[in-house]
Amino acid sequence: MSAETNRPALHKRASALSQLIFLSRWLQAPLYVGLIVAQGVYVYRFMVELWHLILKTTTIQEAEIMLMVLGLIDVVMIANLLVMVIVGGYETFVSRLNLQNHPDQPEWLSHVNAGVLKVKLAMALIGISSIHLLKTFIGAQALYEKSGEIADKVILWQVLIHLTFVISAVILAWIDRLIAPQKPGH
Repeated sequence: MSAETNRPALHKRASALSQLIFLSRWLQAPLYVGLIVAQGVYVYRFMVELWHLILKTTTIQEAEIMLMVLGLIDVVMIANLLVMVIVGGYETFVSRLNLQNHPDQPEWLSHVNAGVLKVKLAMALIGISSIHLLKTFIGAQALYEKSGEIADKVILWQVLIHLTFVISAVILAWIDRLIAPQKPGH
């Protein structure tokens, strides 16, 4: 048997392997379904926290209301992050959602790719980190009364972690800009 007669068989196997590799992207679909379930958990958590806020409204101080509202905002921001990962990740890595001309199509979805998704996720993490940091600053007095010297370390580490998120997002955006094709006139 010559190499010429083996070519169709090799091409057929390579094509089958290519198809298998391409189809493997569907293994991510259950992961996105799992994230949808996790989002349902966050909706439940939000409703429970909102109910607690409503029940305690007349008996708690303004600082505690602010902390509870920040907790609600935190849940919403995490839910937004989940939406970005679910919709953007599915669209980028699994299959098109075919939402052309749909009135509810997110504006950012039309130009999403892996780089844009990373930057958007980094920005969402910065927002979430900001909420946690703000909660820590608002509750700093109680933290100092409770643990003294440890409070300084907690605040310092939270600030350092937040700055790490900010620096990482700037670097991701810079790298994305470097590798993105330049539009004429820019």
